[in-house]
Amino acid sequence: MFLLPAFAVYAAFSLYPLLRAAQFSLYDWSGFGPSTFVGLSNYLDLAGDAAFRAAIGHALVLIVFYAVLPLIVGLVLAAILRRGQVRAMGIFRTVIFLPQVIALVVIAVAWRQIYAPSGPLNQALRALGLDSLARGWLGDPGAALPAVGFIGTWLEMGLVMLLLLAGMSRIPNDLYEAVRLDGAGPVREFLAITLPSVRGEIVVALVLTIIAALKTFDLVYLTTSGGPGRATTVPSYEVYRRAFELKDVGSASAVAIVLTLLVFVINLLVTRIGERPA
Repeated sequence: MFLLPAFAVYAAFSLYPLLRAAQFSLYDWSGFGPSTFVGLSNYLDLAGDAAFRAAIGHALVLIVFYAVLPLIVGLVLAAILRRGQVRAMGIFRTVIFLPQVIALVVIAVAWRQIYAPSGPLNQALRALGLDSLARGWLGDPGAALPAVGFIGTWLEMGLVMLLLLAGMSRIPNDLYEAVRLDGAGPVREFLAITLPSVRGEIVVALVLTIIAALKTFDLVYLTTSGGPGRATTVPSYEVYRRAFELKDVGSASAVAIVLTLLVFVINLLVTRIGERPA
């Protein structure tokens, strides 16, 4: 009974739309007028759709930028901050977490200016004599996806670091003192004490960042609109493109359901691996 009000809200705003999307995915429908039941035809079409496969591949690449790189950088920064004494720690935490509270529209517009052909990034490269590296980052098919991914790294790094730092703050100092008495250095101390103690926080960080990578839409839409060509299309953008540009709500719903299952499976694997005994 205590759970019922919260579950009712969850069912109304999450489960019901998901079930409706699953229902729409079984129809050929433009969003208006009559629809035609086609069964699993929309899903079978996705299996041979090059645009959809490319979008899935791009999403998997973004997982590296959104989850793996922030985890590595966050672990290193959190371990350094945990081991050393940093003045104004509260201010530092606020600054590093700031991207999480800024609207993604603002972030996308700011980074679009940074990546512009005459933007600060290219100006800095030219000032360093690296003119050959300067380019229109978001207009280059080979650089656009990594450029968008780097924004995700910058965006998620602070969240991951703070999660890990919170976990490290619970580790008793006695453990570190015992390892140091045995002659362990910083690296062994990190591998023997710090890393095993924050497995739970690592799992939470990976789940949150992987979900962010797979469902990213606004950042791609505002920076590249899936271009140049289809170099930065992702599943969420494919849902938008098929539903509102191609007027194929059935196919868009099928993409949404596949994306939901992909998010569930990947995060289930991450959680199961994280729960295994060390």
